[in-house]
Amino acid sequence: MDYEKEMVGTIAVPEKDRLDEGRLTAWMEAHVEGFIGPITLTKFKGGQSNPTYRIDTPGQSYVLRRQPFGTLLPSAHAVDREYKAMAALYPTGFPVPRAYGLCDDPEILGSKFFVMGLADGRNLWNGALPDYGPEERRAIYHAMIDTMADLHLKDPESIGMGDFGKPTDYCARQIARWSKQYKLSETETIPEMDRLIEWLPTTIPAQHRNAIAHGDYRLDNMIFHKSEARVIAVLDWELSTLGDPIADFSYLMLNWINPPDGRAGIGGLDLESLGIPTMDEAVARYVARTGFPVPPMDWYFAFNLFRLAGIIQGIKKRVIDGTASSAHAKEMSDRVLPLVERAYYFAQQAGLK
Repeated sequence: MDYEKEMVGTIAVPEKDRLDEGRLTAWMEAHVEGFIGPITLTKFKGGQSNPTYRIDTPGQSYVLRRQPFGTLLPSAHAVDREYKAMAALYPTGFPVPRAYGLCDDPEILGSKFFVMGLADGRNLWNGALPDYGPEERRAIYHAMIDTMADLHLKDPESIGMGDFGKPTDYCARQIARWSKQYKLSETETIPEMDRLIEWLPTTIPAQHRNAIAHGDYRLDNMIFHKSEARVIAVLDWELSTLGDPIADFSYLMLNWINPPDGRAGIGGLDLESLGIPTMDEAVARYVARTGFPVPPMDWYFAFNLFRLAGIIQGIKKRVIDGTASSAHAKEMSDRVLPLVERAYYFAQQAGLK
């Protein structure tokens, strides 16, 4: 799939996703500084869990992000969490869109929503960056790494995010959560997974710092300047929390081992000829910018792959139970075991006997 072709840009708003433009206009007049209508609405392409719209007015453009209509799980589709993260980070100069207003009254449009500024730049999807030369590829990757390092250096307390999550034991809580979820959704015995559930909690590295963790930091969740290798907006803060910055950074580094699929994975590519930093170079750049110790990447890879396996096992169980689309059954069955095996491999590199 050509992800940039399929995911970038806007379409006419489908009937099922239509909003009451009169109510939206009235809300924006009351809550968005400088707003002057009328508005024109389109919907961004792509598979966002939270439907996202472009709002154009004669003088300015905005983005509206809302929860899906209908009944939701309590902690899912956390647009208020996204809004809080961006509202706190924007005044610090960190590259996020300006957050204009949050509406937590579902009576206005049918679900919670917020409005932010439009970041007008490049949305890149293919980690190999086929449309660029080696120097620009390297500069784009450096910008991505540096921006993440700058996020992890922000002091949550000083910018009003001290209550954004529990400040300690992030990895322990994640391991406990996904071990429990995995066991509740287990469909077959995988001895390597059972061993990881035993081993990971006993070997957790010390959490170097309490930091703002994005939770899903990757190439396509940011907007780059139109002509400069500079991040102008980091998007999709739905999974953000306080936690271990190295867990967050190592999630990004998984792209260096994930196979190329037209998205962020660059594993196995000739990085030197492409101009893309190697994993060692990327880690060294992050460490130099943050001052953090060199992380035990093998352990963190095992941790992140274990977490992904737990998440996908839950999807697989719902497919088997008939509560999710059966079209994905084989895909889910095929993905869980390789993730576990990959996690086990890195756990062995980290000392698992």
